[in-house]
Amino acid sequence: VQLQASGGGLVQAGGSLRLSCAASGLMVRLNTMAWYRQAPGEQREFVAHITPGGTTNYADSVKGRFIISRDTAKNTVDLQMNSLKAEDTAVYYCRSFYSVMNYWGKGTQVTVSS
Repeated sequence: VQLQASGGGLVQAGGSLRLSCAASGLMVRLNTMAWYRQAPGEQREFVAHITPGGTTNYADSVKGRFIISRDTAKNTVDLQMNSLKAEDTAVYYCRSFYSVMNYWGKGTQVTVSS
């Protein structure tokens, strides 16, 4: 199983970025797919997830600004990030979990300049 995150970069506050997580070895529609982030000196925290049934959930800090979605044809999960703030700066990680199966991808850096 591999989860490859991409799409990070440097953006000004108020701007947008779209992250993508490409999965191989599993089907995103059969797993709960999630995004987490870790800022320097902080613990990794939950950002958003989408369940096999399509239910989405968001951290309060990103609700209304971020949208998680999946493309079953491409086997990817995206995170559309709008109205970015300096405090969104972090390494963003993709995660897949189902029952006892739990996988993490390598992160992608998002830096928001104020």
